[in-house]
Amino acid sequence: MKPLFLNPPTFEDFDGGAGARYQASREVTSFWYPTWLCFPAGMIAGSRVVDAPVQKLSLDDCLNIAKEFDMVVLYTSTPTLAIDIETARRIKEVKPDIVTVLTGPHVTILPEESLKAGQGAIDIVCRGEFDYSTKELCEGRDWAKVDGISFIKDGVTIHTPDRPLIEDLDALPFVAPVYKRDLPIKDYVIPHFKSPYVSIYSSRGCPSRCIYCLWPQTFSGQRMRTRSPQNVFEEVKWIVDNIPEMRELSFDDDTFTANRQHAREIAGLLKPLGISWTINARANCDYETLKIMREAGLRHVVVGYETGNEQILKNIKKGITKEQAIQFTKDCKKLGLSIHGAFIMGLPGEGRETIRETIEFAKQLDLNSIQASLASPYPGTEFYRLAKEQGWITSDDFIDSTGHQKCVINYPNLTNAEIFNSVEEFYNKFYFRPSYILRSIGRMIVDSEERNKLLKEGRQYLNYMQKRRAGHC
Repeated sequence: MKPLFLNPPTFEDFDGGAGARYQASREVTSFWYPTWLCFPAGMIAGSRVVDAPVQKLSLDDCLNIAKEFDMVVLYTSTPTLAIDIETARRIKEVKPDIVTVLTGPHVTILPEESLKAGQGAIDIVCRGEFDYSTKELCEGRDWAKVDGISFIKDGVTIHTPDRPLIEDLDALPFVAPVYKRDLPIKDYVIPHFKSPYVSIYSSRGCPSRCIYCLWPQTFSGQRMRTRSPQNVFEEVKWIVDNIPEMRELSFDDDTFTANRQHAREIAGLLKPLGISWTINARANCDYETLKIMREAGLRHVVVGYETGNEQILKNIKKGITKEQAIQFTKDCKKLGLSIHGAFIMGLPGEGRETIRETIEFAKQLDLNSIQASLASPYPGTEFYRLAKEQGWITSDDFIDSTGHQKCVINYPNLTNAEIFNSVEEFYNKFYFRPSYILRSIGRMIVDSEERNKLLKEGRQYLNYMQKRRAGHC
């Protein structure tokens, strides 16, 4: 069978694609590559990857494309499951014999429920890593003999044995050639990255035990598996040679620095290439590792600080203290590394005072940029189980009618409205303080590209805030 790998159409600026961490429309335009879909696409002749939100394709556009294929693999998420099932249903209407497959964390955790919700529209659910499952399906293997899938036969839901996590990541194809073949590289934008950027993985899984983090608990595993440094280098070299417009490489690993020796070895190989690159790091990475990466071209780190409250850090099993986070930040600044800090409002233990504490903590760290998210207890996470037990979840609707995040958590001492409003308060107090404004003006004066970028982001942010105020809580 000839497969279409589809990141389905959703909402304007929805950033919940296959390689993304943030399943909602963003305050500024942000798009991650659909990396998970590109791995199997690179293994199957006649495949195509379509990223509808980035390529601005309508449902009708996707229906016309799907007519040319025998199987469509859709990457879905908890917030968009109903929309994605309807997309599959419409595809079935225009081509009834096409095989429709759902993948992603949500259907991995709730395969039977997902199949029942999509009865008549969804043929198969792939549980966990779907690289080889989809390949075997396209080869025509009997469904009952394909590990890691679920389907309904004669009214009975059949779950084949779980497929083990892939250990030999070097055996997987490079995703960058699939990007170049199928995707508009210039349209993938992350505001705090240099554009155009290209994103790859050097590993899968994360050994950390953070209770809220979706992917390691549901999909990629809480054990880090790595590609060999040489294999990573060869893909990066391919990108340098074949995608010359790339200005920055992003390693979108859950935690690039979880294996510091691996990180150092990759840095050593990348150094002669002279490229700029970014990583997702934990705020406990040592100075020497940061220094080695910096000298090899590392420019920017994305760091999950989450909160400024020590007890909440313990509650969420972050495994990092405020003291470590402060030292890490000092080390990055000493080395001239740019930092984008990620924070989550509404984690277990949150209160009015801890909200203020986190905002002041972020201001004290004086990061280059931040993102503030609402705590979302997705099925399959420890946070979800805890929230269900305690009765904290007020709704199963994680997004509103425009794709923006809703606060579904309500604590006895803190309402969902207060948590929701804390995000805007956080942004305002961080970005509109005099020291940050003066620094931004300085950057705009000396760099025209920076000026245009900041003005565009400012307009997007104001538009986002207007939408948020239009009907929440």
